[in-house]
Amino acid sequence: MPFLLTDSSQPRPCGKGRHLPLAALAWLMSLLLTSAPASASCPVPSSADLAVVKGIDKRPALPSGQEVIVDGVVTGEFLGRERLNGFYLQQATEHGPVGLFVYLPQPSPNQAGLIVPGAHLQLHARTGEYRGQTQLQRVERIETCVGDRLPEPLPVAWPLSNEQLSRKEGLLLTFPQPLTVTGNYELGRYGTLRLAANRLFRPTNTPDEPQPRDILELDDGSYRASPSPIPYVDENGSRRVGSTVQGLTGILTHAFDAYRLHPTLEPRFVAANPRPAPLPEPGDHLRVATFNVENYFVTLGQRGAESAAALERQRAKLAAAVAGLQADILALVEVENDPRALADLVEQLSERTGVRYRAVGGSVDRGSDAIKLALLYRPDRVEAVSELHADPHPAHHRPPLAAFFRRAEGGSTFGVVTAHFKSKTGCPPRGDIDRGQGCWNQRRVEQAQALNAFLGRLAAAEGQSSLLLLGDLNAYGAEDPIRTLTGTGMVDLMAARLPPEQRYTYVFRGESGYLDHAMASPGLAAAVAAVQPWPINADEPPFLGYAAPDNAAAYFRPDPFRSSDHDPIAVDLRWP
Repeated sequence: MPFLLTDSSQPRPCGKGRHLPLAALAWLMSLLLTSAPASASCPVPSSADLAVVKGIDKRPALPSGQEVIVDGVVTGEFLGRERLNGFYLQQATEHGPVGLFVYLPQPSPNQAGLIVPGAHLQLHARTGEYRGQTQLQRVERIETCVGDRLPEPLPVAWPLSNEQLSRKEGLLLTFPQPLTVTGNYELGRYGTLRLAANRLFRPTNTPDEPQPRDILELDDGSYRASPSPIPYVDENGSRRVGSTVQGLTGILTHAFDAYRLHPTLEPRFVAANPRPAPLPEPGDHLRVATFNVENYFVTLGQRGAESAAALERQRAKLAAAVAGLQADILALVEVENDPRALADLVEQLSERTGVRYRAVGGSVDRGSDAIKLALLYRPDRVEAVSELHADPHPAHHRPPLAAFFRRAEGGSTFGVVTAHFKSKTGCPPRGDIDRGQGCWNQRRVEQAQALNAFLGRLAAAEGQSSLLLLGDLNAYGAEDPIRTLTGTGMVDLMAARLPPEQRYTYVFRGESGYLDHAMASPGLAAAVAAVQPWPINADEPPFLGYAAPDNAAAYFRPDPFRSSDHDPIAVDLRWP
């Protein structure tokens, strides 16, 4: 029934003498605005609302290629090839708010001028689909409607169920709670960060520590590779894992097998996990440290540096890290299995740190793998009282090494053993496949069993049971290889001395954990004064490393941060 308004703003049915109450009029207008397929404020009636186009409540989306006239409010503008080549439109419908992406790769200047957040626009376009997502495309005409107003972002709490996420795709959302950066691996490559309610840890890192594993990708309004400048970095050119962001606001979408948020407001980060200071000096204690140096190769273009410039960057960062560690004995992992590489590394560290280091010698078998282990020490602080021992067991492709030391001025001896177990990657098609602890877990268990026997032989041969085991065992704290070692009495110093949130040396796919270990025989464990993982690497984005891509060249610094992909661990001993 049509209505007229009287001079007193009271509605009157046409040809009738009755008036409709104002409350009923308000209800009617609200219904028309939220459920009508077209807004009366637009130039022509819309042919469908966004809910019909997208398909809501188990209704199918309109088929691709169908001509439609739709209207809605612009909630996010991402025009241009360097961004998303389009914008987002949102509309109130009888099914609730619905959002949709509009693909517009080459807008005219007039069209681009109309596409601003809050603008109420009507589009003459066709339906389409890209990577499984419904969108509008082939836009023929854009016209303005009356009543520009940016909708309020819908507040939501993370995590959301898959059903909730699906219903909210394309909508303008805000997250009042703080979210934590739990991964930054692709920040330099694609401009994305992994966010979660809290920092995520590997399920097998700590026993009986269940944790939600939901991840939201914070994107940058673009799907381009190698963004320049790299987004979301702080004053150090970094964005560490453990940083938090609160009040995050943007548009939710699903792309590349993940839910992503393209921010419409600049994210506000808090440095909740700032860069650490150098470790305190060991003083009267002896400090032993393990450090995976991420493929130190002097043969260029192999597993390590690709060029002389990259090798120089690697040397500078490793020297800064070793200087900050202030270790008396260094157990090094991932040195090229070539005598030239170890000699070069010792020389570079000594020259750049001003501290003389020496490698423990001996004609032991270093294995056939491309990388090997090494033991370095400061002769001004400690004396090596043995040559190298190696475990020849065939389970090892990188034989564990050991040597015995005492203070330079004399005293009791103790042994340092270093090992590097088989990695979790390079999975076989069958057999020792991933069953929850990564591929090659059975191989690592065999290596742990062989290492137990090696530790026993060392103690018997040297008459000394005080042993410290350090290295990259490629197994998290609650996994079978570690249980195999602790089952014979070795003490996991990280688990014994640190709370769960500090037990990490590595971040993989947004999950933290400790692949690098420090273990002690019971007698030596009693002499441990401190266990200190130094978080200079795992929390930092990879683009800060020696193999920096071109778009990250401006961020490189010859400092210890991202000197490797693993954090070092220092153990201080009260040793007579």
